[in-house]
This record gives sequence, structure tokens and C-alpha cells, in this order.
Amino acid sequence: MDIIPAIDIIGGKCVRLTKGDYNQMKQYADNPVEVAQSFEAAGIRRLHVVDLDGAKASHVVNLEVLKNITSNTSLHVDFGGGVKTREDLEKALDAGAKQVTAGSIAAKNPELVKEWIKEYGGDKIILGADVLDEKVMVSGWQESSGLDLFEYLRDYTASGIGEVICTDISKDGALQGPSFGLYDKILSEFPKLKLIASGGVSEYDDLMKLEALDLSGTIVGKAYYEGRITLEQLAQF
Repeated sequence: MDIIPAIDIIGGKCVRLTKGDYNQMKQYADNPVEVAQSFEAAGIRRLHVVDLDGAKASHVVNLEVLKNITSNTSLHVDFGGGVKTREDLEKALDAGAKQVTAGSIAAKNPELVKEWIKEYGGDKIILGADVLDEKVMVSGWQESSGLDLFEYLRDYTASGIGEVICTDISKDGALQGPSFGLYDKILSEFPKLKLIASGGVSEYDDLMKLEALDLSGTIVGKAYYEGRITLEQLAQF
């Protein structure tokens, strides 16, 4: 299981939200590049970068931050937040992202995202499934799409998506443990899916329990920034 630290960006700074609430924002670092470099120095290979300004504005905003990270590290970066058009997708890839996460756009305009999967390949596009009570949420988690998570996954796996980041919004940033039951349920139905867990990791034991589910990866955010999991522990894992 890959450990994938998250860097969430607002105003060019490294921040974290609680349950997707922009009013519950905490800044952790002025320079996201230095944070990324510290992960790389510890032996971590992947990084999850989210443009929270972009998610709110519905277009990519913090492109320069992405470029600075990819040009100053060799991390495999997946990028999301505000990717709504082919132009946004191209900009993110040109800025060095190895993969782009299709979140709200995948729920709102599935035909477009399926075109991207055909054109760029299922390995370039990650499906972002942000859920609350097994319903897919959109627009920076502010609105429900009304789509059932499992129908959503069936549709996209049939269209060639191979990797999914599933975030349980009720857990994200709350430091109360991940949605083990939800991930187990998803993998029971989609055993070949590369599933990345996101939201709720609060301690090292959570990582051990997630690995036992045979997940492809897990995103670690606030637990690291709040010192509940050390960089050394992430490196060991």
C-alpha cells in the first residue's frame, strides 16, 4: 500500500480543512515545495496535491505551486481541484502532474471525463469519489450530486477507470479514524479496483488496518501535520 501525503493549497500556502469546510481552515506551511521535498527526502514516492482555491473557483488556480513542486522534486504527483475543462487537464499535465483527479466534473459531465479516459488512458485520470452517506458530493463538497457511490463506480470502471480516490467527507480532517467498512464494501464489489483511501487517518494503527484491507494506497493529511504520525513512521511504512 502506497503512503500518499496530501498538500492542500489555498493562496499558495499549505493548509488543511475539517470536513471540507473552508471556514475551518488551518495553515501549516508557507512553502509547499519545502513540504514536498521533506516527503521525498524521507523516501516517499507519491504526493496528492489539491488546489482548494481551484475547487471553489471551478478552474485551476494554483498552477505555479504545482509547477514548483514537480520541478523541484521527482515525486509522482496527482493533482486535483478545479479541473473542469480539457484546457485545465492539459495545463496540469504540462505542469508536471503524472495523474489528474477528476472530481466534480466526473459527476457533472461524465461524457467529457470518459472522453479523457479514452484519449489519455485510464492510468492518467484518477476518479475522485467524494462521498457523504454513500452519495457523491460535488463543488468542493458543498453540494450533493444525488448519485449513488456504487452505481457511480460501476459506470466508471466499465469506462476504463482503474484508480479511485474515495474520500468520506464525514471523516476528512476529523482525526477520528477512516471509513474501514466503506472501503471493505467497495473492494468486495470491485476487487480489481486500485482504491486509495482518503479521510480520517489519525494514527499509525489506522495505516496498518487499511493495509489489511488490500488498498492500493492511502492519503495522509492532518494526522501528519498535527504530529500524530511522524515522517519517520511514514518512511518506515
